[in-house]
Amino acid sequence: MEVLPDLVAAQPVVVLCGMAAAQSSRPREHYYETPGNSFWELLHRSGLSPVPLRPYDDARVVDLGLGLTDLVRHDETDPPTYDLEELVAKVGRWRPEWLAFTSKTVAHVVARGLGHRRPGLGPAGWDVAGAEVFVLPGTSGANRRNDYDGRVDRLSWWQDLAHLVGRETPG
Repeated sequence: MEVLPDLVAAQPVVVLCGMAAAQSSRPREHYYETPGNSFWELLHRSGLSPVPLRPYDDARVVDLGLGLTDLVRHDETDPPTYDLEELVAKVGRWRPEWLAFTSKTVAHVVARGLGHRRPGLGPAGWDVAGAEVFVLPGTSGANRRNDYDGRVDRLSWWQDLAHLVGRETPG
């Protein structure tokens, strides 16, 4: 399976973690590049990025003190397995303040693998290799609904994370 390379600042404040799944419909060249995905818009509108970025700008997150990685899913096993040990090791090397999962699905897989309860959105109350965990609502176009754990939008969760790390929402 083709997996995107990790893009992580030397001393990241937040590493954002999605899931690389073998069943994805097409190989990706950049993070969060699928049509309808609002990742890049939410990153900017929340204040985590002071400038608007697009998928082809993904390497620029390093300059912002951020990181992008994926939990790798291996579908060739039955049932599918996830490379949780690799994720924990990488987070331990990078030492970010926060590890933010970009969907509940990814957060649930990691929580189960580490023996934690299924988290809701927001701070999870546990860590991965010393990084506090924050669960963001999925950014896929398929995840458009009217209730995000009691809130009407996804942006407010992203703004909460930005506030926790001391980033201002753009004017």
